[in-house]
Amino acid sequence: MIKKCIVCKKEKQNDKYKPFCSKRCADIDLYRWGNGSYAIPTEEIINTQNLEEDEY
Repeated sequence: MIKKCIVCKKEKQNDKYKPFCSKRCADIDLYRWGNGSYAIPTEEIINTQNLEEDEY
């Protein structure tokens, strides 16, 4: 079973860079992790009352 590269979807993978097909795709994925592209969106609730108490 040939798996596709998770970045460019090419079917040929290089064993050295699995699950990617090349160093280029591996670097693209690393960049996406570094800049927050893979971040899971959350809805944070900020409690301003605690922030005001901490300032004193």
